[in-house]
Amino acid sequence: MAENQNSDNFYEDLVKKSKTGITFPKNLRELLFDEEEEVFFKLIVPKERDKIILEFLEEDQVKELNEKLKSQKPKSTRSVGEKRERKAKKEGKHSPAWGEYFVYDFETKSKVQPILESAFYKFAETPINLEDAMGRVKYALVSFLSSTKTENAKLYLAVEKFLIDIVEKFDQPNLLDWVFEKIVPNIESKFLYEQALLALVETSLKLRRWDKAELYIFYVLKNIDDYSKSEMYNVMNSFKMLVKSVKWAERTDKIDLLLREKLMEYVDGMEDVDYKIQIIEFLEDLKYIELAYGLAKKIQVNLPPDSIKVEDVRKIVKRLHITPIAENKPNSTIDFDLQDEGEEKQEKKEEKNQLDQEQEDQKQEDQEQEDQKQEDQEQEEEKQEQKEEED
Repeated sequence: MAENQNSDNFYEDLVKKSKTGITFPKNLRELLFDEEEEVFFKLIVPKERDKIILEFLEEDQVKELNEKLKSQKPKSTRSVGEKRERKAKKEGKHSPAWGEYFVYDFETKSKVQPILESAFYKFAETPINLEDAMGRVKYALVSFLSSTKTENAKLYLAVEKFLIDIVEKFDQPNLLDWVFEKIVPNIESKFLYEQALLALVETSLKLRRWDKAELYIFYVLKNIDDYSKSEMYNVMNSFKMLVKSVKWAERTDKIDLLLREKLMEYVDGMEDVDYKIQIIEFLEDLKYIELAYGLAKKIQVNLPPDSIKVEDVRKIVKRLHITPIAENKPNSTIDFDLQDEGEEKQEKKEEKNQLDQEQEDQKQEDQEQEDQKQEDQEQEEEKQEQKEEED
């Protein structure tokens, strides 16, 4: 509705107060305001509280009214919500961790921070006003998106880390689903997308939400699979970050299965020994000592004798060999002592074979000498007989 037919009013329309306030309709702004100029109003609410009146002010009137209001301003006009917010700040049980949220700088950071701060103290209120708090978070996301994917990805990641902090400090685990569904898919940066998933993995493990952790790890591994073969450096770096996120946490059998199978899947197709060594170290960090030891032994056997990696792999094998976690565990499928006995027997067998071969060679040589001696003797006897006949 634009200009109304009622001659008493220049304009009439329906507006709604949202969580973030009241906005002038766009067509009214175009009719009344010049975007280049600042406009001030005098705001009046009658005693009946049935209307809000805005009166245009000139620049000199602004200064005059400002001074007047300062002198007449009541001591407190704060709402109940504002009082609770101030109380939450005063108690100081929790405070925003800006260094954890803003890992990467972006253009609208200074505008987003005060909104997140107000949301933080809404979450801190008792009882919590979740709708109000989340309304502020959504406003920060919607209002400061740009045309640049990287800038938006940094904004989404900052808000995600903010909400994860809220989950941990104010016991709001259900926000994990909202973050996974509403924030993570909108991060259009492969690296930051992965960072967002890893943050969810760490928190879900910390909260012992195993089903969530399994889901998030699945998506991390899927993201790793999306790298091309020429991006193996990125693949290994992603594995490194994933292992770092989970290695100290309690894990389910399904999580272990996901991690083990994916690591072994990649090592099977690898030619680069350095990458194989990294996989061994990942397995070791995750306490999959049996797999790590078996893989290290396999690499050791297949290395050329003149390889510069021989010594490195030998040290790894030795280290894994004495690692107490998997050494002859009741449920272990590897008996290291038995393997050592087998290796010792093999060495002795090889030594015996070598000795037998040397003895056989010596025997053959002796026989050849004996044959030669016999032949020489026969020749000598034959010569002697011929001489006698001649005489």
